[in-house]
Amino acid sequence: MITLIAIGKKHEDWLLPALERYEKRLKQPFDVKWVLLPHSSLEGDRARQEESERILTRLDERAYVLLLDERGRQRTSEQLTRQLDGLFTASRDVVMVIGGAYGVNRALTERADDIWSLSELVFPHQLVRLLLVEQFYRAQEIRRGSGYHHA
Repeated sequence: MITLIAIGKKHEDWLLPALERYEKRLKQPFDVKWVLLPHSSLEGDRARQEESERILTRLDERAYVLLLDERGRQRTSEQLTRQLDGLFTASRDVVMVIGGAYGVNRALTERADDIWSLSELVFPHQLVRLLLVEQFYRAQEIRRGSGYHHA
């Protein structure tokens, strides 16, 4: 299972059908569990600090933490599939973190095992949720050898 920790409100109504479309197709170990943490009532650096501290309390020390950050390393769907496959084979718990609007603090960045960027573009958090779930489905299908992914 992949745990997705995200700062932000519940999934928007327009997003639910799309998320459900992919989530119902995900099979172990690619299935996902959401942990949605509310935005901080603070702003700027104080919000980043407070939100990051709340995320850090949710991370098991043995979990492999993938942090989304625009300055992270981009990878192909095949590279993501190989990375996840290796983690699942090693029986690692995988946690994907989507920080808040102000990003995450240094402690959370240092705790991350890998920092991943979806793109040099910046996306709304609700859309990022959908992109991630679709990529996990794509990774599952690449691993299965299905025709979903056309490389």
